Amino acid sequence: MELNAKPRSSQDRLAEGLIPAVAYNKDKNVSFAIDRKAFDRAFRQQSTTGLFDITLEGGETFPALVKTVQMDKRKRAPIHVDFYMVTYGEPVTVSVPVHTKGKSQGEIMGGLVDVVVHNLSVVAPGPRRIPQEIVVDVTKLAIGDHVSAGQIQLPEGVKLAVEEDLVVISVLPPRLSEGEAAAEQQAAQVAGLVAAGEISEEAAAAILEGEATVEEVKAEAAADTAEGESEGTEQNEG
Repeated sequence: MELNAKPRSSQDRLAEGLIPAVAYNKDKNVSFAIDRKAFDRAFRQQSTTGLFDITLEGGETFPALVKTVQMDKRKRAPIHVDFYMVTYGEPVTVSVPVHTKGKSQGEIMGGLVDVVVHNLSVVAPGPRRIPQEIVVDVTKLAIGDHVSAGQIQLPEGVKLAVEEDLVVISVLPPRLSEGEAAAEQQAAQVAGLVAAGEISEEAAAAILEGEATVEEVKAEAAADTAEGESEGTEQNEG
């Protein structure tokens, strides 16, 4: 995507419709101004993975990727852009959006596909070979399955910039209803009380079967303890 730019210094007052921008790499830094509407339209099409050929008025043309965009939150419009200069034919590390296709077996069973990593970091062999997106087919995934970075088929020449075991997509079990969530929470609480020796396994079973509440069982246990201590005191006095 071509983008015309006007050289500028930090003291320059920008004409209406222009926004400040900077492009840099480890060797150089160039400040310029670009048309806000033209950039906004192009950026919406290609985001941070699309290559811009920036032509300075009366000067050079160089390829660059968008690094960051500062936005006016109220107007939802860009107000400053940072570009990163790249070199044709040289590898470049970028974050590429991850999308899914198909309906997983887990979804059919009521589960939920969770895209854990929305932008995957990869190394492309050159700026013109940056993939616009990474699409993962999830149709065969069941509940509990996941896709790691190393399992994703990348375009030829593109390599991962992250660990292969990084989980990118997973299929979660169905969300619990309020009643199911409450029952699961109660079961965890009861298991903790048994482990701590505060209630017996028989009492725990009574709670889980709805024959008693946690409060009732704990009160009964406290009463039994008090009664035992009282009997022990009487025997000692006798």
